[in-house]
Amino acid sequence: MCGIVGILSQQSVAADLYDSLIHLQHRGQDAAGIMTCDDYFHSRIDKGLVREIFQPQDMHKLTGNMGIAHARYPTAGGFSLDEVQPFRLGSPYGIALAHNGNLTNHTELAAYLAKERRRHLNTKSDSESLIHLFADGFTEQTPTDDPAAFFEQICTSVQAVFDRARGAYSIVSLILGKGLVAFRDSHGIRPLAMGRRGNSNGPDDIIFASETTPFFSMGFEEMDDVLPGEIVFVTEQGQVFRRVLQQKAFTPCVFEYVYFARPDAHLDDVSVYRARLRMGQNLAKRWLVEQTDNIPDIVIPVPFSSNTAALAFANELGVRYSEGLYKNPFIGRTFIMPETSLRKRSVRYKLSPQRTEIEGKNVLLLDDSIVRGTTSKEIVKMVRDCGAKSVSFISACPPVKNPCYYGIDIPTPEELIANEKSIAEIQQYMDVDALMYQNEVDLVEAVSRKGKHHIDNPCMACLNGHYVCGKGAAK
Repeated sequence: MCGIVGILSQQSVAADLYDSLIHLQHRGQDAAGIMTCDDYFHSRIDKGLVREIFQPQDMHKLTGNMGIAHARYPTAGGFSLDEVQPFRLGSPYGIALAHNGNLTNHTELAAYLAKERRRHLNTKSDSESLIHLFADGFTEQTPTDDPAAFFEQICTSVQAVFDRARGAYSIVSLILGKGLVAFRDSHGIRPLAMGRRGNSNGPDDIIFASETTPFFSMGFEEMDDVLPGEIVFVTEQGQVFRRVLQQKAFTPCVFEYVYFARPDAHLDDVSVYRARLRMGQNLAKRWLVEQTDNIPDIVIPVPFSSNTAALAFANELGVRYSEGLYKNPFIGRTFIMPETSLRKRSVRYKLSPQRTEIEGKNVLLLDDSIVRGTTSKEIVKMVRDCGAKSVSFISACPPVKNPCYYGIDIPTPEELIANEKSIAEIQQYMDVDALMYQNEVDLVEAVSRKGKHHIDNPCMACLNGHYVCGKGAAK
């Protein structure tokens, strides 16, 4: 899971790309990169948070009215600086690319590129394979200066990606002297939104991003989403070409709505905030049926991604909602930390219970999900240590039982508590008086109730084991 953005503007894009990455920082905290172009590519990449990497002297060097950027959360490849995106190639044309997602056939694809296409791969990153595969499609095509004809060549190159690359991929790409390209895998697993910003003396500025969250602050208006299997090409002069090349069952990742996306995002015509409200409503209705005699005194979210669902849950039950756990905003998201020991240690750094809200009360904790169980167990202990009379726990997501091969760091079944234990065993492990998970039907209903989204069914492979693009190798 990463954050990507691409902008073509009538003015310098470096500052807008930086601001976009700040808004997408929650999607990747390992590394980040910005690449702009005029007659040449200009880039700055490094490990760390966005605000740590890019200094004023760096921004001055990132010249050009077109650029792409990437916030990295590594799920494929390694942790070296060579793996940090965007990637670029010098031929043909000069192409740069940033990728969100994960390929399930990367080993096979890398072997094809090396042996049959004689392309040297310098890393183990599936994103590097994607840029080579995309660029390779241009090598046997006659160069053209006609935008419509060049769009046809882009379609030919992307078709080669669709034919050979399996898995999840949303892509933004720069082509020197041509324009900005965006495309999305034919199942639309990873999000990619599109927006525009008007200009009084020229064509609109265009933005593509993993979420709509950067749009408002920079004056962009939401247009729509890049559709599954769609290519969008924006020329340097602002002319827009679009085509759906290949579309299969539309299965966007359900975890985007549960956890990853910011609540103010709109993904595939679905409000993440509203979807989470509906998750809380559906949970409350089931709680009233299954836990008739267990009405809590207080509902406390595990901040921040569960706040919205907890608010709706409390309203539905008619009990008090309280932010009884204070979250230190300067500690990263524990779920995407690379080691279990770091996740466990950081819980008490990140969360501080408020004794006055907890002591002597029947507390219900609501979290977006329970993945490994480590964080949840520590949180319950903190609440009990503050004198809670009883502690119940609810997950807005069904049990996570399977690895994700499409871009979320859920690598092995052994790490997933729901794969190893029954719900009764998990309840005992977490030391809670009651435990309830969202069910799959209610989760899908919460995501798909509103909007002109045309979602066939969200990808829930990590919940039900149905992999629409097949399985990959363990990461």
